[in-house]
Formats: sequence, C-alpha cells, structure tokens
Amino acid sequence: MFTGIITDIGRIAALEHRGDLRARIATGYDTGGIDIGASIACDGVCLTVVALGRDWFEVDISAETVSKTNLGSWADGRRVNLERALKVGDELGGHIVSGHVDGLAQVLSVADEGDSTRVRFRAPDALAGFIAPKGSVALNGTSLTVNEVEGAEFGVNLIAHTKDATTWGGVKAGDLINLEIDTLARYVARLRDWGGEQ
Repeated sequence: MFTGIITDIGRIAALEHRGDLRARIATGYDTGGIDIGASIACDGVCLTVVALGRDWFEVDISAETVSKTNLGSWADGRRVNLERALKVGDELGGHIVSGHVDGLAQVLSVADEGDSTRVRFRAPDALAGFIAPKGSVALNGTSLTVNEVEGAEFGVNLIAHTKDATTWGGVKAGDLINLEIDTLARYVARLRDWGGEQ
C-alpha cells in the first residue's frame, strides 16, 4: 500500500528487454535500507525490487503491466515519481493507493491559474463513473483531488509544491497518465452491483 505522496524523483538509467522489461532506476533513496523484494511505486505502478546498487534499484516489468500502463514509453533519462511502501505508523497524507493502475488518462489541457496549474484529463469511459468531484485519484502515483467532472473529463489543480516535488512540472497536453481510481469508489460500486443481484 502507498499514500500517493511522492518521496523521490527517480531517473531511468537503463532499460533492457529480456522476456520482461528490466528497468534500472537511479534514486536518492538510501538503498541500504531497501530489501530485494521490496515494493516501490514507480509512476504509480507497484513494482518489485530485484537488484540494488549504491544509488539505484532494478525492477522487472511484465508485458501485461507494459500493456496497461505508460511504462512502455519509458526511455533513458526519463524522470519517474517514486514512493516507498507504507509502513505501520507512517503518516497517511494522501489516500490509500494500491499501485494497481486501472487505465490511462489523457491530458487534454494545461493552464496556469494564479500560482497553480489546472490540468484537464479524459478518463477511459469504463472508469469515468468512479471519479467524483472532491474525490481522490492517483495520477502517475500522485494523490490528487478532483475539482470537477464532466462525463469522462475531469480536472485537478497542481500547486507549486506538487510541481516541484514530482514530475508534474513537465506535464503537457497529449501525455498519457497512469490512473488509479479511489479504492473506496471501487468497493462502493462493487457493493451496489452485488446488492442488485440479490
């Protein structure tokens, strides 16, 4: 489990196709405190650490994960939002995030509004009903509050701190973003559907 509060910006240092995609990610984390098998959310995707160095870790990414996320567009030098797994007693500053991406949202527009930036997205139709005004979404691993929803389109505001502490400072129209809907919304919908079958 994660919170959607980004704690490091990593950089893709190497990519290797070997059945699965292996990525080496340079990090500011103290890798001496990371175990092989640990989970790290990389642009919102929960990945397992399979190798470690002084200032890097490696993960294997299955073809299934590549097909459902934007990780297939990773290239050397790309900046990546990182978050270590939640520990008991950690502050829950965002919302509960599983690191299981539901689909890709497309950036429709980016516009400055005062000191913040308004970003509008189009969600896949199958996920749009799970996104609610003032609800939470995880976008590229970042816990964000939804401002408004119109059909499959929704908007968020990025404050200056978020743009500085994550990769969001470089967002542009057309980008495909990893979208994870709020777990609570998923279970409310499941209970509603299950209740209708009784």
